[in-house]
Amino acid sequence: MKRYPRTRVSHFGAALLLSATLSAFAQRPPVDEPVMSHVVIHGLTVGTESPPPSLITQKALGVITGRPIQGQIIHWARDRKKGLYETRAVITPGGDYLLMFPDGQHYAHSADKQNDMLSYRSSDRGKTWVGPKIAFDIDYNQHGFIPLIPRGSKRLYAFGTQPIWGLYTREHGLYENAPIGYRYSDDDGHTWCEVRVIRPQNDPDFRGMSVTRMCETERGTWLLGAHTGDSSYHPLQTRQYILRSENQGKTWTLLPDARNGGWADLALGRMDEGRPIALGGDHVLFMTRTPSGHLWELRSNDDGKTWSDPRPTGLVQPDAPPMLFHLSDQKTLIVFFHNRFHSRNYIGLTSKDIAQMADRSEIWFAISGDAGVHWSEPRFVFATIVDQDLGNPFRNYNCSYLDMIEDQGVIHLFVPHRWERVLQLTFRESDLGQFPTAEELRQRLAQN
Repeated sequence: MKRYPRTRVSHFGAALLLSATLSAFAQRPPVDEPVMSHVVIHGLTVGTESPPPSLITQKALGVITGRPIQGQIIHWARDRKKGLYETRAVITPGGDYLLMFPDGQHYAHSADKQNDMLSYRSSDRGKTWVGPKIAFDIDYNQHGFIPLIPRGSKRLYAFGTQPIWGLYTREHGLYENAPIGYRYSDDDGHTWCEVRVIRPQNDPDFRGMSVTRMCETERGTWLLGAHTGDSSYHPLQTRQYILRSENQGKTWTLLPDARNGGWADLALGRMDEGRPIALGGDHVLFMTRTPSGHLWELRSNDDGKTWSDPRPTGLVQPDAPPMLFHLSDQKTLIVFFHNRFHSRNYIGLTSKDIAQMADRSEIWFAISGDAGVHWSEPRFVFATIVDQDLGNPFRNYNCSYLDMIEDQGVIHLFVPHRWERVLQLTFRESDLGQFPTAEELRQRLAQN
């Protein structure tokens, strides 16, 4: 792998200079934000002052939640106009929780250095956090952190999009396409090596975007979703790919083929942000984002070498990513999704479309005990209730792109809420049945 000397191994210099400023933003008292008197959840109007018994209004967090949830705000964006982006967490080899996210302008919106990858660490299972620190002291913008700890290893990897100056262009509608690469840490995520750029054997100059979770199969194969986008087309066109390595990142293959042979919902010309998850043996599920109103899936029965044709699932979703994880038994699947979709006349993702963005305002979950073939009835988790305009619907409503870790029967969700704060929402796995279904919510509203 080619190495890029612009990446500096230690974050000491920049972190030292900015530590006081970063701490000030992290410890800033909650913003006095107005709360909506009513919120619409799955078409049902819920009063935030007197919600039904199964829900609780958590004004300090800016959300209405299922009653089992407790939470805290870990971080506020340094500049609320620029925001922060995808939050990702991992339990490190040493047992700490490590949370990382880019703070500042999105890389695809910036022609110069505008953001930093920040990190927080918890040594008490998420009760308290130390940070933020600059995770990577580098001179280019960051996208989300995709963690991987190979089985039996103490090495922690950080995969993701790498818009390295000189290897990344914003011209011709390709501003989201950049090299995909990784760093690794052998000291529990305190320091990181320089970036390694992935150059697939069948498409060495591949450029795309990768921000959803990856997986390692039972055979030790690494699978990472990546998609390409071309905004010179109206509407936008995207294609979904999988990067596959059988030798722990030494070499990679781009599937299903080199560009432009990626998967798509051909009726709309779109498919992006795919999440592979190992199912045991040679079986893998790959769930993807489309603008069709549902999450789609592909399946592999040969360790990710070949895949079924894409098809829609029954999980209702707007143009937003899959959020798919294992529960504690490492067999049962849980998917968090928005469970609403209103933009039937799709012409392209736009942050100014209120109906499209408002569909990201609530989160539900469903569970599967048969590898995602069938899913349980959805149950409501939380929705935003903040009544403050951040400049466009994309910022005002976002509850999407959440991440999850499970530890000793406790589930922790990390949410880039409204792209301005990092929420941690915590509940016990044993309490999943206490979150209301739509019908239970409807009945309790009628009795309230």
